[in-house]
Amino acid sequence: MQLENVNELLIVRLSSLGDILLTTPLIRSIKQKHPAVKIDFVLREEYRDLLKLNPHVENVFLYPRNKKKIKLLKEKICNNNYDLILDLQNNIRSSGLLRCYGSSTVGFEKKHFDKFLLVNFKINRLKDTMHVSERYASTLKNFELDEKGPELITDKLANSDILGIDNLVGICPGSKHFTKMWPEENYIQLGKLLERNGYTVVLFGGQDDKQICRKIVSNLASAINLSNDNDILQTAADMKMCEAIYCNDSGLMHTATAVSVPVIAFFGSTVREFGFAPYNSINIILENNSLSCRPCTHIGRSSCPKKHFKCMKEISAELAFTQLELIKTQ
Repeated sequence: MQLENVNELLIVRLSSLGDILLTTPLIRSIKQKHPAVKIDFVLREEYRDLLKLNPHVENVFLYPRNKKKIKLLKEKICNNNYDLILDLQNNIRSSGLLRCYGSSTVGFEKKHFDKFLLVNFKINRLKDTMHVSERYASTLKNFELDEKGPELITDKLANSDILGIDNLVGICPGSKHFTKMWPEENYIQLGKLLERNGYTVVLFGGQDDKQICRKIVSNLASAINLSNDNDILQTAADMKMCEAIYCNDSGLMHTATAVSVPVIAFFGSTVREFGFAPYNSINIILENNSLSCRPCTHIGRSSCPKKHFKCMKEISAELAFTQLELIKTQ
């Protein structure tokens, strides 16, 4: 589908944090090339702040959890007469929401079968697959993105606890899934190395990450805990103060890149071939490529199926620390 005859465009990506941020290069590039196109966006209520201040989006519609409210949203969308809809979620929920548009909807190919082959049989047909941000753009015919990464605009000021402090390095230790988390004890060892070398460690996370952030801070001498109640705009403002950020393959990894902070990311049970590596940003990915069991999932697991968790445990704190000087020279 091309944009030449499109005046009203709707993009649907309901979740999650990283997936939505990775749509922003497409949003920005559309407005650069076709400034007259009006772009609306549908996402889940809890992610509203991701596009709250994005100047390229006209209206942000919130997908609720209440069935009656979903019906009202569906009616509102159906009455808007969009010229084109990009369904970048492409699941039962988004399909139900957009059923009234029929052929005007272009779905995003998720490559489920290729992921299944790689996870279960280690048959890799994803070696030359584009990044997810580029695959989002490929839903439009002959459309290319600009050369910038994702973007997240915040109107918050940095937390006063970190103002005036030099050599800040962030750590985002959380993830929804155990197998995507570099071990807590490794983060503690890394934090101690950072402190011994003159850096001040800052912990980032949302509600679900508060416990691990508190544990890591309690084992360090001068670390600052800035985990919060899922205030992503405050987290973004605080991240901007850091020289670099250590993180897992998580939404906060993409948050850091969206505010142009270099990231050093730990990939355990997942691999970059799935398309969710940091996009058009300064980054280093640390992963254990010696294991035949990787990847064991394309999302994440609650435990290591092999019981050894070598994909994460064998990435040492010492190795992670050496990457900081490397990334500062990029």
